[in-house]
Amino acid sequence: MSTTVKLKTKELMPNFGTEILNVNLATADDEARNQVVENFNRHGAILLRDQKMTPDDLMSFVSLFGEPENHTQKQFTLPGYPKIFLIGNKKIDGHQIGSNFDGIGWHTDYSYKKEPVKCTMLYAVEVPAEDGDTLLADLCAAYQALSSEKKKEFDGLVLHHSYAQLQNTRPYGCNKLTKQQEEENPDVFHPLIRTHPVDGRKALWVSTGTVKDIVGMPNSEGLKLIDELVEFATQDQFVHRHKWRVGDILLWDNRCTLHTGTLFDDTKYVRLAHRMWVKGDKPY
Repeated sequence: MSTTVKLKTKELMPNFGTEILNVNLATADDEARNQVVENFNRHGAILLRDQKMTPDDLMSFVSLFGEPENHTQKQFTLPGYPKIFLIGNKKIDGHQIGSNFDGIGWHTDYSYKKEPVKCTMLYAVEVPAEDGDTLLADLCAAYQALSSEKKKEFDGLVLHHSYAQLQNTRPYGCNKLTKQQEEENPDVFHPLIRTHPVDGRKALWVSTGTVKDIVGMPNSEGLKLIDELVEFATQDQFVHRHKWRVGDILLWDNRCTLHTGTLFDDTKYVRLAHRMWVKGDKPY
């Protein structure tokens, strides 16, 4: 007879995301950790609050989901931990240690890579007293809301993604590419409708920033359609807003979500978060 205790959870919003309750990730046993991974695979995003994680704890936790991925802007990684990226405006000895306002604008991480990241984890170390929320959009729900005609029309469309396009057009956190970064990040092509490898569910895998055009469409027409689809996919009924507390771990599935950060008063408050990525596979 099994003595496995099922973790207590509650939805972040109807049919998307789950908060996993009363789990200390630093000391959780293998069974609890396996259930955390199962919840991630089913729900698109997971939240765990009140965590106290060392960098080694974060490495161990994220490795449950796959191999940690490298970061493009290596100047903002945690010393001694190249897989942990620092986000925020915190300064040490007058030097800003992280990338401030990174991730403003609806996007999915590493979409400019041949194999975009599977998931993204953020761990809140210091949070502003107001604003600085993270928004997640459920792209599977957005796809299901399309008419059958639109689903048929969009099936087979291919998006041209470019890291240079992202850095040249993003409104915040723009960083001029080095020659090495340009060479390491050639343009790539991904389907607009993406199939989730775990259960086959479809996602309207649209994004802003990295998309340069839609293959086979005039540039202006393609970008107009992208803007319309992002607006459609980020309607309130598809979006969860996360308000941060110190010790929060939020981990989302980039294969079926969009996300964006929101601004805060960085002259008044300090923010610091640790971000990690997990290697993914080629979209199809």
